[in-house]
Amino acid sequence: MQSMQRNDEVRAWSSPYWAEIHILVRREDSRGKFIGQPVVMRQLTNQQEATYSEPTFRMEPETAQVLMDDLWRCGLRPSEGTGSAGALAATQRHLEDFRKIAFKQLGII
Repeated sequence: MQSMQRNDEVRAWSSPYWAEIHILVRREDSRGKFIGQPVVMRQLTNQQEATYSEPTFRMEPETAQVLMDDLWRCGLRPSEGTGSAGALAATQRHLEDFRKIAFKQLGII
């Protein structure tokens, strides 16, 4: 059986008027073009459902990367300090260490 090739797109943009981030999901495959509808939340009926359920939707890594880039453009950043911000802090500490070594070798301190 031949797998169906599909093109998924998950995009985000800032809506300052509503103070929200808007997400749009689109898909195109051999059957046509599709657009996502608003997510409907359903109340859990038993504890087993809370343990495991299917994901709301799935994305390929490339699609997730586009979404992440869009969210970055919206001004969102990782909150735990890793990634670019964490790397920058480590680089700054490393540079400060080398300044101390250089100044000591030059007899400045």
